[in-house]
Amino acid sequence: MIQHQLIEACRQNDRKAQLKLYEKYSQGMYYVALRFMKNEHDAEEAMQEGFIQAFTKLHQFTGEVTFGAWLKRIVINKSIDMLKARKLDLVALDEHRVAKVEEDNNWDVADSVTIDQVKEAIAKLPERYKYPVMLFLIEGYDHEEISEILNITAVSSRTLVHRGKKKLQEHLKAYYNGTGS
Repeated sequence: MIQHQLIEACRQNDRKAQLKLYEKYSQGMYYVALRFMKNEHDAEEAMQEGFIQAFTKLHQFTGEVTFGAWLKRIVINKSIDMLKARKLDLVALDEHRVAKVEEDNNWDVADSVTIDQVKEAIAKLPERYKYPVMLFLIEGYDHEEISEILNITAVSSRTLVHRGKKKLQEHLKAYYNGTGS
């Protein structure tokens, strides 16, 4: 079954089509959720809730982006909602005091630093920086999209990503200087 036919069948509440779509995307969406959640159980729950919401709101899928990208956004939002429900303070910025941050593309990190080391360093960031940095560096969202997901301004997103990247570089300096574990 071609993807658009599969999605159309899902819109008609075809359970077999929903299962096929779930099987196609569940593993990838689980790993998306796992990047935000601290354990496998919570990631599974966020992924499941994301699928439920996607199937409920499938009428809103317009096809402007791929289904996978649309679903990924839902799973990320669901993960963040679950984190917010646990009273994580994602952002507390005084907008009047935030200056516009210039993009800093100077990412000199030793070639020996692995993606796992980068992910580990991101996980150690303070909560207010962790999620904007993850959305920007790992998920590839721009500041407008991050601002929508986290319910902040684009200026706040730029500031949080900039500061988070600086802290991330500090964590990675240990690897760059050869003192990493």
